[in-house]
Parts: sequence; structure tokens; C-alpha cells
Amino acid sequence: MKKSKNNKHSVLNSKIATINDLRSAINFIQNDPNQYIETNHLIDPKEEITGVYRHIGAAGTVKRPTKIGPAMMFNKIKGFPNARVLIGLMGSRERIGKILGVPSIKLGIYMANARKNIKPPITIKNNKAICQEVIYDAKEKNFDLRKILPTIISTKDDSGPYLCLGLALSSDHQNHKKMDVSIHRLCMQSKDELSIFFAPGRHIDSFRKKAEFMKKALNISINIGLDPAIYLGSGFEAPTTPFGFNELNIAGGLRNKPIEMVNCISIKQKAIARAEIVIEGEIIPNIRIPENKNKKTNKAMPEFLGYTGNAHPALPVIKVKAITTRKNPILQTIIGPGEEHVNLVGIPTEASIYLRCEDAIPGLVENIYAHSAGGGKLLVIIQVRKRNTHDDGMARQAALVALSTYRELKNIILIDEDVDLFDTNDVLWAMQTRYVSDIDSIFIPGVTGHVLDPSQNNLYDNRYHGKGITTKTIFDCTVPYNLKKDFIRTEFKKINPNKWLKK
Repeated sequence: MKKSKNNKHSVLNSKIATINDLRSAINFIQNDPNQYIETNHLIDPKEEITGVYRHIGAAGTVKRPTKIGPAMMFNKIKGFPNARVLIGLMGSRERIGKILGVPSIKLGIYMANARKNIKPPITIKNNKAICQEVIYDAKEKNFDLRKILPTIISTKDDSGPYLCLGLALSSDHQNHKKMDVSIHRLCMQSKDELSIFFAPGRHIDSFRKKAEFMKKALNISINIGLDPAIYLGSGFEAPTTPFGFNELNIAGGLRNKPIEMVNCISIKQKAIARAEIVIEGEIIPNIRIPENKNKKTNKAMPEFLGYTGNAHPALPVIKVKAITTRKNPILQTIIGPGEEHVNLVGIPTEASIYLRCEDAIPGLVENIYAHSAGGGKLLVIIQVRKRNTHDDGMARQAALVALSTYRELKNIILIDEDVDLFDTNDVLWAMQTRYVSDIDSIFIPGVTGHVLDPSQNNLYDNRYHGKGITTKTIFDCTVPYNLKKDFIRTEFKKINPNKWLKK
């Protein structure tokens, strides 16, 4: 009996519903070579993994040649016979859409709904937590995190091996209900130490500063190898997720079921129960080390805008207390400037802006895209559907709402509903035919942006002191409402071309 389309969809949805960790996500896509490939060829984690994947599927702001492609699993890692490395799982919107069960063009709106319909995490018993199948105690004589976990170095200029998809989980040490999860730059500095880089305004850094003021260490878990919903949920920032809000609530909303946490074995902190790898430790108060402590380079690692970041001279230190893993664990990683970073931060950005615009100007904004060229942070395309002449000003108001929602945003392009916001050629077409620079540009000087944008420093623009201050711009590439009849795109006959394509 032939299955109906509805039956196919229900089977697909039931399979999506079973995704609750990294391995089940991989199982869901592993038979599609456009989405997932693996290799048994031995590879060196120093420079080779990123060097290979740059050609396979990195895309984003990576120096060309590169492209969007499948996720890739490396099964044989030089020097680490019991570990595997996965890269690129969230490196395409199409793949994320498949794993979440939603069209890729609607991902931002889907995440906005998850923010409105949260599912708080739950804590399970330790004997049920698969992240603790294997335990490494830092008190053991031969403990060395650099020998337990694949030490991935992206380029010859890196300060050392980095953990690039380590989801930090911590809480206010006086009020553990105030919890945060976020991704930060983590460099392996010794057998039991990591340095951690916080961009300005990060909530875990606020927890750290408060604890440090009281001369207390801050307990923290670093969770690696997770259900993509958890990584994506962690990408939200204030004001969409205010201080102390646990983004695991949103991951639960994405899956429509709670995310499982577990108590750490060596510190008073939680971890993601179905993680592949958990590093347990504490951020030591009043101790700082240079990021390039072990390699006298001035560089850190490749960052999201396509440049290698500068090594920081003084970073907080995580003292590792234990590592727990699944059997034969998968270390999940990322190329800093790749499309995976774009999606991790960009889709939550889209959701945040959409939520605020719907609150402020209901019905005007059709969709939002945090563009790859800005690493998912600096450039946003906002698609609007004007309903009257009043919306000429409201479209620009939506751009101002976006800037107030996401402070690291630098440029906004406004387009009409007949322009494909995911097609850069179409967006640039709108800019050429619906934009006049001296009347359709809005400049907002002297505003906080992002410290990793190399143009946002006083050597580039001496009007501003220090890093991370810039001029923000709104490019209004929409047609004035009363002229819309003069800007109608050529219509062609609607026809299915398939019969002409058959051999």
C-alpha cells in the first residue's frame, strides 16, 4: 500500500522527536551524503582537520576557495585512538532545518516561538547520565587534558590547542537559579588549566566578577558534543534572555521537551547529561595568564569575521577538576569563521529581532536574515511588507528596534517582500534600483559594536577611543509605499518545467 504524504511527514516527525543528543542527530542525517560524510583516514588534529574541512563545507567568512557542504566525522585521530572529531554539523541552514523539522527559511521565526514557549531543564540521577560513562580525575598522577581530548590547532599561528564548541555552564554562586550557558574561546594551557576569553557583557563573566570580588572561585562545566538545539538556544543574548536566564529553557522549547542536566562529580555545578564530553572546573579568582603563554605568537585563533584574533595578554584561568565522557567520545568542533558560526549566533539573532519587532510594530516584518558576510552578527537583512505610507517610517523604526535588540549589529539592509533576503544577488539588486545613498542611508555614529571587528578601533577611525565602537548604518532599500505600482517586478507565466527536463 502506498504511503500518503501525511504518513511520511508523521514518520519524519517521529524520528525528529527522538533526537536528544549529538549521536541521535547524526543518526538522523547520516544516510544523506549531502548532509553527512565520515572518513577512516588517519588525520592530525594539528592544522589538518581545519585544512581539510575548509574545502568540504566551511563557507562563511573563510578565505576562498570554500563552500557550504556536509558535516564531516574523522574517525581516526593521530595520537587519540579512542576519540573521534566532528565538524560542521550546524554548517548549513538546510541541515539545521532538517534536524529541527522546520523549513530553513523559517528558522528564526521558529526559534522566536521557542523563546515564547520555553521548557525548563530537569536534573536526572548521576547513574542515568551517559556523559559520565568514563571518568578522569584531575588528582590522578597521569592526568593531562591535552592527552585525553584531541588537541585541535586550526593554523600555524594559533596560540595553542582550542576547544571551539565548549558550551560553558555556570551560575551565580549565591543564587544557583541564575544560570547561563554560552560558548567562549577556550585554550588548553597546561595539563589541568584552560584560559577563557569573555567578550564584553557576557553573563558568565558577570558571575565570575561577582565571585572574584568575594575572593571565591566560580564553578563551571564545559559541555562538548550536544544536540544542536542546545547550541542554538545558547546563542540568545540580552535583552531577549536577561541576566540569569537559563538558555536551556529555549533548547527545551525547540525540542518541546526538557533538556536533561546532571550534577557534576567534582564540583557543585550542573552539566548537560547527554553531552559527549564534560570538563568540570573552577575559575580561579584574581589569576590571569597570557593566552599565548606556551607559544610566543601574537595571535589567538581564527575568529568569526575571517581574521585571526590577537592573543589576549591576561585571561581568567579554569582549573580543571575532572573530565567525564561517553565511551568512544566525539569531540565536536568548528572553524571559527565558517558558516557554522554564522548559524549558531545568527539564527538566535534573527529570532530576537523578530520578537522585538513583532512587539513594537506587529505585522510589518516578514522575515530576518543575519547574513553570512557579517558572521551572523554584524549584518542583518530585514524584509518588510508595507501596508500604508505610515510604514515608510515604520520600516526604519524596525531597523532601530533591531539595533537596540542586538548591540553587536553594525549594518542593516531593509528590503521589500518581493526580494529574497537569502539571495545576496537579489538584495544587491534592490540596493541598485530602490536605494539612493544620500536620502536612504541613516548613520548612527559612536555606538558600541564588536571588539573583534578590526575596523572598530582607533587606529582605523581616530574619532573613537578604544575598541568596539563604530558608526552603524541603515540602508533603506525599500520602495516608498506610494510608488510601489512603479516598482513591480516582471511577471512570467507560472509553469512546471519538469516535463521539458525529462530525457
